[in-house]
Amino acid sequence: MKEYKLKINGNDYNVIINDVQDSIASVEVNGSNYTVEFEKPLTKSTAAKPVVKKVTPAAAPAAAKPAAAPAASSAPAGGVTVPSPLPGVILEISVKEGDAVQKGQKIMVLEAMKMENVIEATENGTIKSIKVNKGDSVLEGAPLAVIG
Repeated sequence: MKEYKLKINGNDYNVIINDVQDSIASVEVNGSNYTVEFEKPLTKSTAAKPVVKKVTPAAAPAAAKPAAAPAASSAPAGGVTVPSPLPGVILEISVKEGDAVQKGQKIMVLEAMKMENVIEATENGTIKSIKVNKGDSVLEGAPLAVIG
């Protein structure tokens, strides 16, 4: 088990790497559990930091608000993930699951560095899922919504 204290764009994160097997790691970020998949399997001789490819939340307590971690740009089952362009806090969610959206349509608002950033749909489609809640803190690249 390795523990890291990180500061990313002024936000503090306590990251604990619990277990690593091949290219899958079990990590805890600020008390929330995640399963992380690395691009390449790790070897004991690897000294460089691995590149994170995909993160999927593990079962976490219902009362806890997870800090989202970076994820892949496309979602399974043919949907496309709308990623967070930068770390921040979700202020507003303008759509709900099942809503039809057009490319460029506002789907939520993200506050970052005391500025409100409109997050737009990246393509035409239907909102398959919303991956965050109002008030959640997210990292750059974190999945916000899936459009299918």
